Amino acid sequence: MLAWPYLSGLFLLVALPAVAAAVLAFTEFSGVQAPRFTGTDNVRRLVADDAFWSSLGNTLIYILIAVPLRLAAALGFALLLHRRSKASTLARPIAYLPTVVPDVAYVLLWLWLLNPLYGPIAGAFGLTGLLTDPWGARVALPLMAAFQIGEAFVVSLAVRRSIPKSVYEAAAVDGARPLFTFTRLTLPLMAPALALLALRDVILSLQINFVPALLLTDGGPRYATTYLPLFVYRTAFRYFRLGYASTIALSMFVLTAAVVYVQYRMAKRWRVLD
Repeated sequence: MLAWPYLSGLFLLVALPAVAAAVLAFTEFSGVQAPRFTGTDNVRRLVADDAFWSSLGNTLIYILIAVPLRLAAALGFALLLHRRSKASTLARPIAYLPTVVPDVAYVLLWLWLLNPLYGPIAGAFGLTGLLTDPWGARVALPLMAAFQIGEAFVVSLAVRRSIPKSVYEAAAVDGARPLFTFTRLTLPLMAPALALLALRDVILSLQINFVPALLLTDGGPRYATTYLPLFVYRTAFRYFRLGYASTIALSMFVLTAAVVYVQYRMAKRWRVLD
């Protein structure tokens, strides 16, 4: 009985909209007139749509930059702050803080920092044209997201603290150097958790780039930061092609499932070889 509220919300807010989107993906629907079944016309349009392939490429670039950066930052802070001290106690909330800031407020803060006229970062490092250059914008948005490491940091910190001290004491007795200890002890012992965090971050990165792309760059310059979520939003609510937007959303689901499956197979093979 206690699970019914959760299951009801899951059905109404997740399962039912997902089924409706899957059905609309094979229709022509403007949101005003009744949906008209068109079969696989939207799929053929998607395959021939250069804008879709451009947004797909931008999304993959974002994932390739953001996921390793966020994972490395979370692991680095966890290794740096796992010891119990007053300094680490104060620093841990600071590491988590960017994650709890609302997305809109976080993006507006970076919009001020990177403003070409009065932004402190843009002025100090000469990055006045960062957001007006296509590749500059492609790199800037994943770098901005790299500070939001809260959940991954907490998990990495917990996993690091769960490793018995006796393991490191034995390594110290054998004369192991810090690099050897990290690569042969810490990293392998934390690898299962890091693999799960990487899988989670891929899924997350397909969603969290919508707000910064909309507010910070508006998908530009020259569509360089038009990611799949923003492309779906514009197709549905600017051009009122909700059927075609549902097809794009369905392709995002297939893409997410494929990327996660490849990562899962690689992680499973790595564990077998290990």
